[in-house]
Amino acid sequence: MGEEIAISLKNVSKCFKRYARPVDRLKELLLPGKSRADKFWALRDINLEIPKGQTVGIVGRNGSGKSTMLQIIAGTLTPTTGEVQVKGRVSALLELGSGFNPEFTGRQNVFFNARLLGLSQREIENKFDEIAGFADIGDFIEQPVKTYSSGMFVRLAFAVAVNVEPEILIVDEALAVGDVVFQHRCMRRMRALMDSGVTTLFVSHDSGAIKTLCNSAVMIHDGQIYTTGLPNAVIIEYMKLVTELELDLGQVDVETKFSEQNNSPALRCNGIDVKQESSSNVKLTRRGNGKAVIEEVKLLNQFGEITSESPIFGFNEEVTLIINLKVNQPLKECIVGFYICDKNGNEIIGSNTFEENYPISNLDTGDRLEIQFKFSLPLRTGSYSLTVAGTETYASMTFDWIDNAMVFQVLPPDTGKRVHALVDQPMSVNVINEKVLKSYIKSGNKSINI
Repeated sequence: MGEEIAISLKNVSKCFKRYARPVDRLKELLLPGKSRADKFWALRDINLEIPKGQTVGIVGRNGSGKSTMLQIIAGTLTPTTGEVQVKGRVSALLELGSGFNPEFTGRQNVFFNARLLGLSQREIENKFDEIAGFADIGDFIEQPVKTYSSGMFVRLAFAVAVNVEPEILIVDEALAVGDVVFQHRCMRRMRALMDSGVTTLFVSHDSGAIKTLCNSAVMIHDGQIYTTGLPNAVIIEYMKLVTELELDLGQVDVETKFSEQNNSPALRCNGIDVKQESSSNVKLTRRGNGKAVIEEVKLLNQFGEITSESPIFGFNEEVTLIINLKVNQPLKECIVGFYICDKNGNEIIGSNTFEENYPISNLDTGDRLEIQFKFSLPLRTGSYSLTVAGTETYASMTFDWIDNAMVFQVLPPDTGKRVHALVDQPMSVNVINEKVLKSYIKSGNKSINI
């Protein structure tokens, strides 16, 4: 049997009318038959199926159509054409304060919104303390919402959305407003909902959140689905597109810009010429303006040796990363760095020459550099990928960025431990018994070793 589909969009399009002057809208109403508006298609032919219980990240540039699609799924907008099927109670946090009456108190808005979501009066009464506790806005719960700060607004709105037992949860960039403590609380709650089988659509510009929370991702561009797949692969495609658009818009006037489709420069990794598909079947992707290019990447073991194209390292082994750079155009400044990423694309270890207080400046065309980083790998067993990149400054576009330049394995630590986190850091433990400590102090001992 196939998976049960919670959300289905078939050939969904949405058109908005734009009027040059307000009077044109009135003329169109009074004199039907002649359109006085320009049509803007926010979405075109969207076909998407989301299985029940999946967490899907939605990414795209501002104005790409993400919010329009979510509003159609939530039922606050109707599509111009196409068919939408949504199975289950939908709880949506689409924009700050949507659905809240500013004249009502927080308590009144909780009851009003929960009733709209289908809860009975008794169910809301039973859940009110949980909602108020999650929002944690104190006595403001009894004050009109118009007196709330933006942070209190999103706290209460999110508290309602996640505590009404939704079957489908839609969150559109709302978490960016809350403080750090609240964001952690939201993430824990969302994880709990996902683990319980709630279908979740999550829009965010935080690539780390997309990669950490989501099973899959969808990228929308110019009102159409550009790509779908695993979160890390979609995020990489998104970053490539943003870079290409910046180059095409003339924000960087460089004749040496490259793309993987045509003149991407050669790359050697651990002595092997690397094409777009590595031997480990992980797609290597590259973007940049080409002012300088990374020609070779090597990852050496503790003995300074290259073991293979896809090396295997021991737990906490010290490795040396070597990045060879060729300069194509003069650079006033230069920063070269790397990330070690887990299988979901989350950055685990990373640094660069600027952060390590090793400034590089005044490079001429034709210059070549070899940059070396030494570090240990206190990582739990598994596979990891290497991303390398270079830029002039943090504010400028990268001249070369290579995702999945290399994949390597880390062996399990020989410690006998049965508890392993993402980073398996060696540590020492001391236990101080308060009763023994007091007896030492009472006896007048100056040297305490417990």
